[in-house]
Amino acid sequence: MFGYVLPLKGEMKIKDYEKFKAYYCGLCLSIKKNYGNLPRCVLNYDMTFLAVLLDALDDKKCEFSLNRCIAHPTKKKYSVVNNDALDYAAFFNICLVYFKLIDDVNDDKKLVSKLKSILLKGYFKKFPKSFITYTSYIKNSLTKLSQLEKSSETLTLDEISHPFADLTAFIISSYAYNKPYKDILYNIGYNLGKWIYIIDAFDDLKEDLEKQKFNAINSALNLNNKPYEELIKDISPKISFVLTMCGSNCLHNLNLLPLKTNQDILFNILQYGLLDKMNNLNL
Repeated sequence: MFGYVLPLKGEMKIKDYEKFKAYYCGLCLSIKKNYGNLPRCVLNYDMTFLAVLLDALDDKKCEFSLNRCIAHPTKKKYSVVNNDALDYAAFFNICLVYFKLIDDVNDDKKLVSKLKSILLKGYFKKFPKSFITYTSYIKNSLTKLSQLEKSSETLTLDEISHPFADLTAFIISSYAYNKPYKDILYNIGYNLGKWIYIIDAFDDLKEDLEKQKFNAINSALNLNNKPYEELIKDISPKISFVLTMCGSNCLHNLNLLPLKTNQDILFNILQYGLLDKMNNLNL
């Protein structure tokens, strides 16, 4: 469920793309600073979006640093540093990947996922004490999601996607727990989480059917057990509509936020980046 929330480079100004990359590199450095080198291997773009969004609400100006990159050691790159939003995103980056690995272990018994999860679990002791409640919320939400996915009941796509949508909303809005725009952030997070969950299910649909694995779209919309080729023709318009509405709601709520910076980056991601992902999947 990672790697879907990205900007569309072709529609960005160079300065905005370079700034987005600086946040990405800054997230990598934040993980290193707070937890160590090894967890940097689970770095992902979705958490970069989280940092860009939350930092856009802060009055503090970005602080940049020129550093050598572990992946490209011969070339220095600009990074956003000393940033609360990046530190917040770094925690969730590690925590979410850990629980995703646990889910992979439970579903597919993957040895690689088990080894990675064991390594990541060792870094939990470095989490700030104030973040413990966040860890519990993530675990409980993903447990609820797993229970729904294993349920024998026929559930709607809205019902199945709710725990992940609510979790994404919780992550985004909790950063602004005492701010008047917390509910707006919750709405962005809920719609974005629902979008991520459904497009991930759509992306995996063919493989899941072949391997007879659970897929939310198949469970909710394929009540007559149609083969993939027939099913995809029937459901694509509906999935496209649902995803488009989620993206539209994200944009609507983004317009309600008192953004101080990063406006062009955020609108690019939510307007063009999400649509590009849908187009790549023929939606």
